[in-house]
Amino acid sequence: MWIFEYRELIKILTISDLKVKYQSSVLGFAWSLLNPLLMMLVLYLVFSNVFNANQDNFALYLLIGIVSWRFMAIGSSAAMGAIVGKPSLVNKIYIPRQVLVTSVVLSNLISSILEFLVLVPLLIILGAGISPYILLFPFIHMIYFLIVYGISLILAALYVYYRDLNQIWDVLIQIGFFLSPIVYPLSTVPPKYLDYYMLNPMTALIQRYRDVLLYHQLPAPQDVAVTIAAGLFIMVVGTLVFKKLERRFAEEI
Repeated sequence: MWIFEYRELIKILTISDLKVKYQSSVLGFAWSLLNPLLMMLVLYLVFSNVFNANQDNFALYLLIGIVSWRFMAIGSSAAMGAIVGKPSLVNKIYIPRQVLVTSVVLSNLISSILEFLVLVPLLIILGAGISPYILLFPFIHMIYFLIVYGISLILAALYVYYRDLNQIWDVLIQIGFFLSPIVYPLSTVPPKYLDYYMLNPMTALIQRYRDVLLYHQLPAPQDVAVTIAAGLFIMVVGTLVFKKLERRFAEEI
């Protein structure tokens, strides 16, 4: 399988992407921690009077939603340029083009894990505490990786042919943020729209993170099964789309 054959190249590209991402910044990785905290503070000040009465520990509720969303928003946007951004690796040597997307998504996966790790002391400081259910976090995050990876494959392939896609995706990311239960409780969604709302895979994922980190409860088996199915489906579709479109990458770049 190509992922094992090219694992050293994937490792090198992943580390390189992390270095490029943080070395030009004065605060480096600290910005990845400060950004969700500052965003949480702003959203807390704006929405606390509206939703705080309906949601215990609203600050942590917000922060878990924001950190969860950032992997999708930042990871998929960065991976979109994975092929276009490395024309020499596409044109001059043969490697599976998926390697380029994989390394970018992996670097953002690492950043996302580190951001979640910062949540652990905040869970204790802000009174939520931690429970054994936190051990389910790696499993949930792996499902999330499949979703981000599948979407990233589609975006990276389409971006080779349609260079305005990044502008469209930025708008969709903003819309998706407010169509996911990040700043408001799921209970505020009208029941007649709830079935449609749950079609958004991010809704179930964010709820699973809150189950194990904030509510200290085991996610319902049927909810986990649906989330796994969504992750596998998106990854398979992403792989098929990428394989179909990659034949003309060298000509288009």
